Amino acid sequence: MSLLNQARFLLDITRTHDIVRRYFVVNGFDGALTMLGLIIGFLVSAPANLSVIINVCLGAAIALGVSGMSSAYISESAERRRALGKLEQAMISDLHESAHGDATRWVPLLIALVNGLAPFVISLLILLPLWIFDAGISLPVPPLYAAIIVALLLIFLLGVFLGRIAGTSWLRSGIQTLLVAVVTAVLIYLFAGH
Repeated sequence: MSLLNQARFLLDITRTHDIVRRYFVVNGFDGALTMLGLIIGFLVSAPANLSVIINVCLGAAIALGVSGMSSAYISESAERRRALGKLEQAMISDLHESAHGDATRWVPLLIALVNGLAPFVISLLILLPLWIFDAGISLPVPPLYAAIIVALLLIFLLGVFLGRIAGTSWLRSGIQTLLVAVVTAVLIYLFAGH
């Protein structure tokens, strides 16, 4: 069985596909909004060196990733051990060497990876225009504005993904998440810009 099929099997027997999706969207959204907030904060502040902006945002991205991985691993490990204990009581047998035992060990790790990588990877995508500009490649818009556009696009796409999962209008869902980002941007501008 391939690694991907094994992961699917473990998620199936623990019925945790929806948890993985939820963690991906929630933490991806957190990562995108955090980067959006930092970039707008730099935009309305005194001019800062681009390498400083990149380093601050990268530091936040790493912190979001580590926080997401560690918090999900700790909480999901406890939940999986609890579920295994209940199943063992019901079946009156030791299941540590069974597929359910494997799931107790591996599913928290899979969930932790998704929970940590979602905000980290989305943050890196948002920072891409800054790295491109810093490498000497010109952009059609200033790099901070390009990063904001990427952030808004990714937030919209997360909304589209949610709409598809829920079986509702993907456009409406995308616009709803985009509105949250716009309100966030306006609040940051109002409070940090003056």
